[in-house]
Amino acid sequence: MTKSYLRIDIVSDVVCPWCVIGYKRLQQALAKFPDQFDLNIVWHPFELNPQMPEAGENLREHITGKYRISDEESAENRERLTQIGRELGFTFNFSDEMRIYNTNPAHRLLHWAEPTGRQTDLQMRLFEDYFTQGKSLNHESVLLDAVEAAGLDREEASAALHDSAIARQTLAREEQLLMQGIHSVPLFMFNHEYAISGGQEVSVFERQLQQLTESATG
Repeated sequence: MTKSYLRIDIVSDVVCPWCVIGYKRLQQALAKFPDQFDLNIVWHPFELNPQMPEAGENLREHITGKYRISDEESAENRERLTQIGRELGFTFNFSDEMRIYNTNPAHRLLHWAEPTGRQTDLQMRLFEDYFTQGKSLNHESVLLDAVEAAGLDREEASAALHDSAIARQTLAREEQLLMQGIHSVPLFMFNHEYAISGGQEVSVFERQLQQLTESATG
């Protein structure tokens, strides 16, 4: 059977828990269509907090201030995310000391990694480093360790982090997405035609994939 080409563009931030959840649910949906698609996944940058200082902020204080919710509501939200993650095979280890960081350097590395075929590997490693291991994504050594773990070249990545052209390209892509009206993540775009916003249930992704399958065979 000939596979149908499917490009999925994902707009996300590496400190966005719903981006992890959305991708994991997409994976589950894709598993229902084995050998159906010639798949190409491309990740695009979105900074939830572009003005975040280099040292970051306490996550709990940041969330309660930004969304005007109580500490109790914040704790309930984190517990809900932890449970959803557990059901999807991803570990969220939230704590009151956890910090949120400026993610621009991580996005520059993801932009650099796109042509390598290991961009998704790097994206997932960064998700795990932040949410599971509690690592500081504002440390260059942490980012380069993630690069190495994803099977990419550490020295080339270090050069990319300090490459002004890559910084400009990443910023230009972010600005382009904002101009297109994308102001929240995650966003999943299928073959530049259909879009799913948010960490939707697996069934939502399944319906989209089924529609794409029927379009290809119809």
